Amino acid sequence: MNFDMQQLHHEMCPINGDMDGETLIECSALSMYYGAKRALNDINLRIPKSCITAFIGPSGCGKSTLLRCLNRLNDLLEDVRIVGTIKIDGEDIYNPLCDVTNLRRNVGMVFQKSNPFPKSIYDNVAYGPRIGGIKKKAILDEVVQRSLQRAALWDEVKDRLDDSALGLSGGQQQRMCIARAIAVEPQVILMDEPCSALDPISTEKVEELMLLLKEKYTIVVVTHNMQQAARVSDYTVFMLLGNIIEHDRTYKIFQEPNNKQTEAYIGGHFG
Repeated sequence: MNFDMQQLHHEMCPINGDMDGETLIECSALSMYYGAKRALNDINLRIPKSCITAFIGPSGCGKSTLLRCLNRLNDLLEDVRIVGTIKIDGEDIYNPLCDVTNLRRNVGMVFQKSNPFPKSIYDNVAYGPRIGGIKKKAILDEVVQRSLQRAALWDEVKDRLDDSALGLSGGQQQRMCIARAIAVEPQVILMDEPCSALDPISTEKVEELMLLLKEKYTIVVVTHNMQQAARVSDYTVFMLLGNIIEHDRTYKIFQEPNNKQTEAYIGGHFG
């Protein structure tokens, strides 16, 4: 990724003072328990719109747990209890009246390992819109093309849309999964280690795609790769043992951290 691209993504993020861009996601006094074990400790966090926020920290620190709270995927686990609130665009997603299906449509998820359905490329991308009630082929064709174009994959697959998605390379599969996520027009895209299984060239393509997508979507990414966080994110959240230790603009976290634990982690002294 060239320097101009890195410079551009920091300039594009709408910021008024420290973390005063328009807040899209707000966690307040959020704690999560697996049975008696407390996995997240009183999390207070604001995530601004149209920016990339990275969660970093050692394994087991709570990064993915927090990420999965944002679309209530942790609800699928047994004996989970949530205390506190998460608001997305002002709506409390843990309100009993919240439609979880609509929430997960609005907050898309891209997993660590690409998970294409054993269907054609076309049917993978059209899956969400079809579930949402779109049946007309002309509309589906338009959605599939637009989504693949936004995922920077259209030119590579436009002549083989009827081929199985399982025949794509790993990097192409991950971009197709991103296309599938954005086909239902979410506000937010969550990414849990999206490049950990990819080669360097595919990783670069996905990172460049993230920078393009943040013009339209708010992106939250969990990564063990600190260099990746430094390259693509506008804000970085450093977590340790279920706590947020430091949350600031990415260049501040990596160049001028305020916390000694952050400095030690960034410096490679643990983790």
